[in-house]
Amino acid sequence: MSKPNQDCIRLLTGLGVEGDAHAGPTARHRSRVARDPSQPNLRQVHLIHAELHDELSKAGFPVAPGEMGENVTTRHLDLLGLPVGTRLHLGTDAAVEVTGLRNPCVQLDGIKPGLMATVLDRDAHGNLVRKAGVMGIVIAGGEVRPGDSIRIELPSERFRSLGPV
Repeated sequence: MSKPNQDCIRLLTGLGVEGDAHAGPTARHRSRVARDPSQPNLRQVHLIHAELHDELSKAGFPVAPGEMGENVTTRHLDLLGLPVGTRLHLGTDAAVEVTGLRNPCVQLDGIKPGLMATVLDRDAHGNLVRKAGVMGIVIAGGEVRPGDSIRIELPSERFRSLGPV
């Protein structure tokens, strides 16, 4: 599940990250393939905010970027607060459209027991909060490097909160 840090990744339009196990136009995640292997792949790119790594470290779960399977690590960007359909322009050419929240699975406990529970929380109303990043589809390919800028383009339609995909 862990992905090594790279000097550069290449995003492929409609597919995902070149060489990634989750790349492709249709579902690649085991649970989704089991339900319907022909459904569109809404999980081509996984982005996590570095602030989650900071939070996990303070809680006794030091996790490095890429260790939870993310392709891109951001900082100073409220990924979890973005609406569905937000476009993230990465570097000069690449763009990812946010499709939803990552639904964390028990594989995280393989990194360190208890990690999965730590990336889940409850809000003031008792609703489950998933903190393990967002998923998206590649709408414009290109190379992405550490330190590249990210420009946010909010969707023109009404705000739709992110849900698990």
